[in-house]
Amino acid sequence: MLSAVPERALTELGRTEGGPETLGLLVRDQHTRRLLLLRAVLDAAESAGPGVCPAAALTRLREDWALLEEVERLEPSAHRRVRPHGGGPGAERPGGRASGLRDGSARGPVRPGAASSVSEGPAGSAAAFAGPGGSASAFARPDDSAPGTGRSGGSEPVSEGDAASGNRPPVSPVRALLLHPFIGPWARDTLRALGSGTGPRADRDTREPARALAHFGSLAAVAAARAGVSYAVRLTAHDGVLTLPSLGALRTGGSGSGDTEVGVVHRRGRLTLRRPGEADVVVRLQSGAGAWSEAAAWTSAYALPGLVPGSAAVPLDDLDPYRTARGGPRPDTLSGPVALDDADRKHWLHIWSGTAAALGLGGERRLAEAVTLLRCLVPLSAPPGSVPGRAAGSCSGTRREAFGAVLSSAPATATAFAATLVHEIQHAKLAALSDMVTLHHAGPEARHFAPWRPDPRPYDGLLQGAYSHLALADFFQRGALAATLPARRDAAWAQHARYQEQVGAVLPALVGSGDLTVRGRRFVDRMVEVYERLAEQPPPRGHAARATAYVQAARTLWARRHAPGE
Repeated sequence: MLSAVPERALTELGRTEGGPETLGLLVRDQHTRRLLLLRAVLDAAESAGPGVCPAAALTRLREDWALLEEVERLEPSAHRRVRPHGGGPGAERPGGRASGLRDGSARGPVRPGAASSVSEGPAGSAAAFAGPGGSASAFARPDDSAPGTGRSGGSEPVSEGDAASGNRPPVSPVRALLLHPFIGPWARDTLRALGSGTGPRADRDTREPARALAHFGSLAAVAAARAGVSYAVRLTAHDGVLTLPSLGALRTGGSGSGDTEVGVVHRRGRLTLRRPGEADVVVRLQSGAGAWSEAAAWTSAYALPGLVPGSAAVPLDDLDPYRTARGGPRPDTLSGPVALDDADRKHWLHIWSGTAAALGLGGERRLAEAVTLLRCLVPLSAPPGSVPGRAAGSCSGTRREAFGAVLSSAPATATAFAATLVHEIQHAKLAALSDMVTLHHAGPEARHFAPWRPDPRPYDGLLQGAYSHLALADFFQRGALAATLPARRDAAWAQHARYQEQVGAVLPALVGSGDLTVRGRRFVDRMVEVYERLAEQPPPRGHAARATAYVQAARTLWARRHAPGE
């Protein structure tokens, strides 16, 4: 069901690159895992028992799933995939034809016997799996529209040029919602709330399972509205906010930890949101991200234009409740989420408009990776003590369960943000590869020196850091060689020299580990090849000397702090 990794893909990724087929492989595998997580949520809800998952919440989940199935049957033909063995999105299913109109808040049960035969997708993609109550869902399988993936029926892989331009076949509204990066965090939180995830559930709010499952109703409502299906449903606003992913958020006037029922009616691209004791809010859907309303209680979702002409818009999401980790510790280098105002959005748009050109200076592959893998940006607040407008005062990160999303504070310049994307996309790539291939058997003990961190790192953290820094060394070397302005060239060489020296300081520990698997050693050997290739065009002596001194000072300070017995 999950994809295998061919040697060619392992070699490309070891070199911190990835052609369209390799990137498509990562996307496809992560989408499979996202859908398997969704399957696990459905199973956990069915088996949790009324003491954990109330009967009303389970009934609602089944109705939400039925609405998604109806949307899938009615999706535009442009989204359909006709497969040799029948089935797939848009295929005729037993159980009759949907009416396309759902009036009232009561939604029919999932139809029995609605099974659909789905052929296995490229590289062992998942077949159909059953929704709540046992009906099969043909749409619940990996997205096969990622660049570089072969398709049933003889379609050819997308060329690298197509990957760089972001030209992808249209994706159905249902699939777009179920494969969004934040489905991963939602599914993991829901599994924990249902008692099927990691960590204790006893000290958690008893309302969490129902509240988490209610978010699925918002997803179903958005998918149906995007597909043009008319309906009337009731959704739940948590802590005074109802979020409709990709559309926006409604403030209900409630506060604290209470929940509020919101009636939602969709007709012909217009949503009417009804709150107890307050005036209706009318929201008009827009093509792409966002929805418009005159009501002050409504905040529209926002998206940045595609990185390159023809590529998909990139949501700049400051609304989704699952965009950052909920509860638990957060890395001390990462700040919290922030709500953007018009000035903030203009700043992001200004920086974003130059990001593609900055990425391109670091090599076509860097731009292609961003176009292919970046599906969402989450704005963060500036770190404490930072100086606005300076790259040194920024922070960024990725979440393993939210593949495709990058979290970042407001960037200072387009070049700085391009470097942020290079850095974080490498983390995402290596995390995705590590889900598919066991690269090492090292334990979690934090004992390794890393010149970019003051604390000891476990082997896996060392590998992750070296991998992203190696890509940055390559990125800035290419930028230095391509720069025409002396100041920019000098700045790029300085950055390259530091990253190159940092990687060189940890490569012996990576290469010398006896915990590497056979494929892990091949992967690290490819990293060494890149490091040696970069060394063939060294930076000016001054930059090299300063980088060497920087790493030596970091090593000395680290040794003093973490000497044995202290």
